Amino acid sequence: MLFKLLKAQLVLLATLACSSRADQDIYVDDALSSGWENWSWSSDINFAATDAPATTGTSISVNSSAWAALSLKDESIFGTAGFAGLKFDILGAKPDVSFYIQSTTDNSQSPSIALSTVADYINTTAWTTILLDFSALPPTGAPLGNGTWDRINFQGGANGAVYHLDNIELVSSIVIAPEILSAEPIASNTIAVTTQGDVDVSTLSVTLNSKAVKVTNQTSYNPVDAPSKTIWYLTLAQALAPGSLVLSSNNVSFNYTLPAVQYGSITTGNSKPISPLIYGVNFPTSASYIQNLGVTISRWGGNAVTAFNPFLSVTNAGNDWYFENRVGDDGPVDDWSAWVQGANSQAMMTVPALDWVSKDSTSYSYPKTEYPDQGAFDPYKADAGNGLFPNGSYITPSPNQANVYTPWNTSLAKTWLTSMAHPPQIVTIDNEIEIASNTHQDMHPIPIGYDEELARVLNYSIIAKASLPSVQVAAPSTCAWWYYWTSSVGFTDNAAHNNIDFLPWFLAQMKAAEKTAGQRLLDFLDIHYYYAPDTSANDAAAKALRLRMTRSLWDPSYVDESWIGTSAPQNHQPNANAVWLIPRMQQLIAQNYPGTKLSISEWSSTADTDITGGLLTADVLGIFGREGVDAATYWATPDEKGPVGLAYWLYRGYGTFFPANSVQVNLANRSEDVLGVYAGANSGGKDITVVIINKDVNPVGLYLANVPTGKYFLRHFGGDAGVAKWQTTITLTTNQYIVVPAYTSVFLQQQ
Repeated sequence: MLFKLLKAQLVLLATLACSSRADQDIYVDDALSSGWENWSWSSDINFAATDAPATTGTSISVNSSAWAALSLKDESIFGTAGFAGLKFDILGAKPDVSFYIQSTTDNSQSPSIALSTVADYINTTAWTTILLDFSALPPTGAPLGNGTWDRINFQGGANGAVYHLDNIELVSSIVIAPEILSAEPIASNTIAVTTQGDVDVSTLSVTLNSKAVKVTNQTSYNPVDAPSKTIWYLTLAQALAPGSLVLSSNNVSFNYTLPAVQYGSITTGNSKPISPLIYGVNFPTSASYIQNLGVTISRWGGNAVTAFNPFLSVTNAGNDWYFENRVGDDGPVDDWSAWVQGANSQAMMTVPALDWVSKDSTSYSYPKTEYPDQGAFDPYKADAGNGLFPNGSYITPSPNQANVYTPWNTSLAKTWLTSMAHPPQIVTIDNEIEIASNTHQDMHPIPIGYDEELARVLNYSIIAKASLPSVQVAAPSTCAWWYYWTSSVGFTDNAAHNNIDFLPWFLAQMKAAEKTAGQRLLDFLDIHYYYAPDTSANDAAAKALRLRMTRSLWDPSYVDESWIGTSAPQNHQPNANAVWLIPRMQQLIAQNYPGTKLSISEWSSTADTDITGGLLTADVLGIFGREGVDAATYWATPDEKGPVGLAYWLYRGYGTFFPANSVQVNLANRSEDVLGVYAGANSGGKDITVVIINKDVNPVGLYLANVPTGKYFLRHFGGDAGVAKWQTTITLTTNQYIVVPAYTSVFLQQQ
């Protein structure tokens, strides 16, 4: 449990058992304690700052650039034996900071915990004390666990962070009060009560519209990922209804205004198949991860694979990290494909398509000794530069590729692919090569135009099909909205191709190539989609925007709330300022290359650690099924225990799956800015399932006609119950008022 109390108000009520190891100071009075080292990067840090407004002593002042961090390294290993948690004081203007515990021995780390999710009132006028319980890390309550922990990181976000820290220490004991953390109405006649410690929930009374309601049954559940918390499901003697609901026990009370009913229905007779491949991720961490979240397709992709040498398993991330060669994170890709498929997930593998791949694991393209005037250098390898002058322009002259890379061609690709013992089901032809002159400027400094990109896709698609006759090809893996319509050369490239936008031109050319080759060379139109609106503030307005911008996936009336919707059109398409992503792409396919499937091999929530990121993901998975996307993989690897991972678990976790067919949902007042409702059924209308995503800050009450009453398996996450895998079996006594709490995703499957 994370206490979010002002320093002067930190109250300790009941002690957890632990060893007698003494508290250990990390920072007190001007300096790091003996045995601790400063391993920070790209941050201006003063360990004896006197400018904090709310103190008369010294503190650590931190000014971090984007993604930079204050990083404190123990010369030994502090681990968790004898330490119950980490405590520190923080002061700042709601700094965009996340903190996590790390092991430099095996590079493992805890979840990254956004400060905004645990203490949203950090300010510049009073210190706030944060107490992190190692037995129950936010946001899920999962334990840190045993490990060779020796490093503590405070990392800034995309816009950096400015703040002060003081009194950082590892504590030997934490005091936790037995407490009812939340009590919320859910489904038709159930109260979900979240507790910590030894709490008697039978003391909870329920009053609905000023009349007492009897509790007839109670069950409890402790999720494996959050063992420090318990959720109790209290069955009421009567159904919930609009009006006032009061839940109280001893000195705690929870008050809800249950809203008027919203009307809807499902129609199982109107259904269409859902592709099982929409529930994919990039780089799953293990077979158990795949099975626990029900991941159906796993992608091996990203910027680094453009330079991947499959014969040595070395790669280069380009401008993502100082153009340095390194050992690939996942070892030989054939081994990766083997264990992924062994876990019953299909493999989507990227084939490099430029002229070079990494020659070793140590070389880099922009040494300081040769290019001394660069804007930045690797904090861990001071000679490796970022390839940019301080003004942001590219270093010239371009480096000799042979210093870092070795030649790559279709013959080498064929040798690799034909040698694979565990070939993938799908290959993508490179990754975002339309921007290679930026991401891999050292390898390909000249902007790639229409013709070159098409030629590379064709060349490597022909080799892939010849080497792996059953493989399906996905391309061009275009990075973003702008490049759907033009190239890095610019709009002169469009003009040189009869003013045809890139993707429709590409599809038409691939159709023509099929006639020449005598076989289909493109099975999936593959794109990447990242939401363009700015939600980085993560305040109430940004959260609301994040939750409604999923409309860009399907709604032709939704004008994107970003540069896409406000600037001059970037394309020659109808309704050019509406993204209307899925139907638009399906329309382009139908017009230019019928029979091609649609893949979205990179997409993201914009806030993986925030509950709204999980709600958005649940909404998107429902949209993908309803709108007929053929394959999709999340970028990159959602934390299994975090909000995005919970969205996958909601639909597919632990062997309970959303059905194979999407069925029609009708809502009398379609309000998809704040509400998503998705229904499914297996063949014959069996296993009716409804997923409801309440994106509003208030509860919702639904009348869902044609949803039978009876027993249902219930899963949910979010709301006051928090980020955890809550589930039970309930009896739905009525379909005329189904309650979903604020900021909550619910899964109901007929039993």
